[in-house]
Amino acid sequence: MTRATGGTALAAFLCPDGFAPPGLRAIAREARILPEVGRAAAHGLADRRHRRGTPYAAPRPARVGQPVLLVPGFMAGDRSLSWMARELRAQGYRTHRSGIHANVGCTQTVLDAIERRAEAIAIRRGSPVLLVGHSLGGMLARGLAGRRPDLVAGLVTLGSPVQAPGAHHRLLTVGVGTLTRLAAAGLPGVMAGDCVRGDCARLAFEATAAPLAPHVPWTAVYSRRDGVVDWRACTHPRARGVEVTTSHCGMAVDPTVVGTVLTALAAACTPVPVAVPA
Repeated sequence: MTRATGGTALAAFLCPDGFAPPGLRAIAREARILPEVGRAAAHGLADRRHRRGTPYAAPRPARVGQPVLLVPGFMAGDRSLSWMARELRAQGYRTHRSGIHANVGCTQTVLDAIERRAEAIAIRRGSPVLLVGHSLGGMLARGLAGRRPDLVAGLVTLGSPVQAPGAHHRLLTVGVGTLTRLAAAGLPGVMAGDCVRGDCARLAFEATAAPLAPHVPWTAVYSRRDGVVDWRACTHPRARGVEVTTSHCGMAVDPTVVGTVLTALAAACTPVPVAVPA
């Protein structure tokens, strides 16, 4: 069963009863990203000034043992999480890109690629990874955590509608429809109709509902001011829910959200003491 929205057809199971796409005017909330970017810039400037003013006042943060893999949202690439990566590195984390330039491909293909990436990082670092995913990236990260608990030490999702992937704004659905039409016309590397209404869509949805191993903590960040997805779909009984007051896109840059991510990661990882010369 499918439902027609914005020029395409989404499988009904992607938007179960109890969830609904944000209204047409909801997208205006995303204009909040402008002041959110401004706060991020101001925070970064204040931090640099503080470091210049007190170069020897505090030791560098201890290096964290577990690496962090950042997964961007729909139609976004690794650059969208570059500010968050910089903030995490400043606190001792080793951050790694997903290798996604634009998250527009088949969900199963992208998930397989992220799995290979996480496995390579885990082997290189000798430790399972901490996953941080924004929007669609969070759903992919959740799928990986269920599929390969041996590779995952912790999970943080940011505005990721894991309970209802189809509960997103009509404009986003139009974008999905454009991609599926391009795929039908022969363009490689973009999601096809099967990714939104066929077996591929069902497999991706089931992956986000797969049981998580007890050792994998999950923090689900959501905002009632989200103008892109139904915020209720971004929560889950298995996850520790944390509410913020940002826009959907602003979760990637807002200092408050970064602080929430740092708290979640700290609870899931073990610092590695820094060797001090005798």
